[in-house]
Amino acid sequence: MTLLLNLLWFVFGGFLSGLAWVLAAILMIVTIIGIPWAGAALTVASFTFWPFGRVAVDRRALSGRADIGAGGLGLIGNIIWFVVAGWWLAVGHLAAALGLAVTIIGIPFAFQHVKLAILAIAPIGQEIVPAGLRRF
Repeated sequence: MTLLLNLLWFVFGGFLSGLAWVLAAILMIVTIIGIPWAGAALTVASFTFWPFGRVAVDRRALSGRADIGAGGLGLIGNIIWFVVAGWWLAVGHLAAALGLAVTIIGIPFAFQHVKLAILAIAPIGQEIVPAGLRRF
């Protein structure tokens, strides 16, 4: 079922959503100073292309220890990310979610867009794992 949902997602909007994340990563790389954010954007782009069966988990909750992205520097990085790129990605995902939630068939896809909108606000310090691996 996950494969079918991912294929439908990819064909009916997931590809364009993923491209938006790739574009954000490319813009970050071009600035040179944004390279640390580009890595997070590419990780989320991969998740955006195939979201069903995977979840975003805080790295601190996953590993049990803090690292540079899950600590204070990660918070600062997420604030900068939100100002530069996160808000427009979140708005795009929420707009897509509203459009999809109108139909019963679109509701699972709308939920995925809401998850991605939340992730767009603060992607640094998040790890994408299979849905069965989350521990918290």
